[in-house]
Amino acid sequence: MLVLSNARLFLENLIKYGILVDPIQVISLFLKDPYSWPAPCLVIASNAFIMAALYTERRLSVGTISEATGTFLYFINLSVILCFPAATVLTVTSMTSVGGVFALGVYTIVFLKLYSYMDVNRWCREIRKAKARTLSRSHSCPSVSRANGAAAHALVTYPGNLTHRDMYYFMFAPTLCYELNFPRSSRIRKRFLLRRLFEMLFFTQLLVGLIQQWMVPTIQNSMKPFQDMDFSRMVERLLKLAVPNHFIWLVFFYWFFHSSMNFVAELMQFGDREFYRDWWNSETVTYFWANWNIPVHKWCLRHFYKPMLQRGVNKWVAQTAVFLVSAFFHEYLVSIPLKMFRLWAFMGMMAQIPLAWFVGRFLRGNYGNAAMWMSLIIGQPIAVLMYVHDYYVLHSSQAQGGERGVEL
Repeated sequence: MLVLSNARLFLENLIKYGILVDPIQVISLFLKDPYSWPAPCLVIASNAFIMAALYTERRLSVGTISEATGTFLYFINLSVILCFPAATVLTVTSMTSVGGVFALGVYTIVFLKLYSYMDVNRWCREIRKAKARTLSRSHSCPSVSRANGAAAHALVTYPGNLTHRDMYYFMFAPTLCYELNFPRSSRIRKRFLLRRLFEMLFFTQLLVGLIQQWMVPTIQNSMKPFQDMDFSRMVERLLKLAVPNHFIWLVFFYWFFHSSMNFVAELMQFGDREFYRDWWNSETVTYFWANWNIPVHKWCLRHFYKPMLQRGVNKWVAQTAVFLVSAFFHEYLVSIPLKMFRLWAFMGMMAQIPLAWFVGRFLRGNYGNAAMWMSLIIGQPIAVLMYVHDYYVLHSSQAQGGERGVEL
């Protein structure tokens, strides 16, 4: 029934609009001017902040600067990591929205990684000050032996980890939590690597096709009901958008968390492949958020949630704070590239708190699972339509204002 109903929708779309897929058009989403590449240049500039963190740690390891000075330097570095790309995206006119999302996404990852880098190295200094002979941490793993019995990767101890090689391995590794000794695989499996590469290429084309052919026409047809405030038509458009939006989200999830991250992990012989768990079986909202994105969940747990609990913060307050931080980054990655501040993503994330309470208290088993799926299927299209509508209204009003100026 699912296949047949979606096949009918897809056939109806082809009959109504024809073939809209144009892979070349995707380039214009990243570049306005072929001679101006602001997003890649912004990403390359992130190396300055990475080096600043490395050399700060080197000074801290030998005692050249105090812990208070190091903390202050990290505060400046991490603050600029968030503010500098945001200011660049907002001021550079040749920056496209998609290019802005990509650049800000990279800087957000760098921010989270360097925060973890700072924490772990500070823990190492505390252990060293306590005159511990061996470094043991909850996530460290012994080296994997090769077939001939030789150690594949020698164990590293602090401060021997403060090298360019170690730093950039961590920057490219598919994890947000730093370790001195990551779990490593013994070899690169070429067939596995090629399968993941094929999946990445195939699903990239599929995502482009689905967005251009199915989602864009639906969004464009949704603007008039929103302008006229025709409630029944708005609900009909929302439900029509929910199907392609959710299908695209599922394809994107597989492309990113399974194909892409496993490809990078295999290429780097990174041993920890737990990028997601069985979030589709979630019977509560909190279980979903804890299992659909394991790298972010581990970072929040290790560097934000548990430290708050250790300081005596109430469990409910700590969970709310985690959602607040997540809501900030969701809005950061949407509003700044679109150059408008509507807080729909922020409010959508914060709405998960009462939803999690309601589902956890009143719904059980399949009912809780159904509530989780409905929040995904309906919640995302609402946010998409809100942003697209506001973006359309903002730019159409600017265009009308420009036309009036020309007439005058």
